[in-house]
Amino acid sequence: MGMSQLLETERRPNPVDLHVGARIRMRRKLLGVSQERLAEDLGLTFQQVQKYERGANRVSASKLYEIARSLQSSVGYFFEGLAQTTSEGVAEDGEPFVHDFLMTPEGLELATLFPRIGRQKVRKRILELVRSMAEEEGAGDEED
Repeated sequence: MGMSQLLETERRPNPVDLHVGARIRMRRKLLGVSQERLAEDLGLTFQQVQKYERGANRVSASKLYEIARSLQSSVGYFFEGLAQTTSEGVAEDGEPFVHDFLMTPEGLELATLFPRIGRQKVRKRILELVRSMAEEEGAGDEED
């Protein structure tokens, strides 16, 4: 394997960067702020904001402070729900899956709306419904 191939395989985003990026995206969407507006507020291009949100670019401490200020949150907000990572940099609870989920419009909307459902019984029923639908998908939808 050549050096360029080796570097390419090591360029996977760090799970912490993925998590922070997903939290930036979630907070921005929650407030109805466009990538362009956030970028303008931070003196960046919207492409730079996109890279932060995808976890492709690491957010510096000073930039995270500015993002928190712009999105009216604490810096700690962007680390909430972050699992301990192993020495290999892989989250123990499958953090990339959480990121992939939040990067879909439906996943983001679901993650935003679900906590607003106050009744635990209703949340559990929704989870049961989603679980049974996922199990049907996994079984290959034989009845269709």
